[in-house]
Amino acid sequence: MSQYYNPKRTKNLFDPSATEPFKLSRSKIDLFLNCPRCFYLDRRLGVSQPPGFPFNLNSAVDALLKKEFDIHRAKNTAHPLMKAYGLDLVPFQHKMMDEWRENFKGVRFLHEPTNFIITGAVDDLWTDKQGVLYVVDYKSTSKATEVNLDADWQIGYKRQMEIYQWLFRQNGFKVSATGYFVYCNGQTDRQAFDGKLEFDIKIIPYAGDDTWVEEEIIKAHKCLMSDKIPKAGAACNYCNYVEAVNGAAL
Repeated sequence: MSQYYNPKRTKNLFDPSATEPFKLSRSKIDLFLNCPRCFYLDRRLGVSQPPGFPFNLNSAVDALLKKEFDIHRAKNTAHPLMKAYGLDLVPFQHKMMDEWRENFKGVRFLHEPTNFIITGAVDDLWTDKQGVLYVVDYKSTSKATEVNLDADWQIGYKRQMEIYQWLFRQNGFKVSATGYFVYCNGQTDRQAFDGKLEFDIKIIPYAGDDTWVEEEIIKAHKCLMSDKIPKAGAACNYCNYVEAVNGAAL
């Protein structure tokens, strides 16, 4: 294992002999599902996948949507999109809302069988008159066709939603199986830019099923407890690239 170890990175790495809880984010669970090897190298040995480019425009859309819904949260009023989609929901008011939405904090739950603190930063929560919570996730893109959740790669969006639903249920909230994606689609058919980008906004309901979450948390724990590096995920581009380079005559 020594060829994989990065001695400069020891923080936030899993130690099988440690007794304190280990924090595992929603995104790292998704990494495990995509590629157990990359997950092991990242959380156990400190070797991460190459970082991607930041999506600053997407982050700006998220921030503005949060401000917009927060106006209605403070007034306990429904956003105009609710009427357009026939939804009798308002933004959820809670003293922890800001922390639940903050990266590296988020909503947390100690999973005692693994001693993992599972975390995830949610975009928003809506509620109905019965106090049931509806998990909301903001997404943004720019495409000529109608936005939907039909692409294979969007399984990550669905897992994200389901982990959030699981987390809030573990924290004692009554959570609807239906979550909502607020999908913003940047329009490119305008005659001029004029210093602004216009979006069409669509609310897409999604029926989540979080029954898989705990089983995968247990599998992820078993993976990290092992001293053997696991096999790569079949569709992992990073591992496939490394194997191709190693097998090439350079």
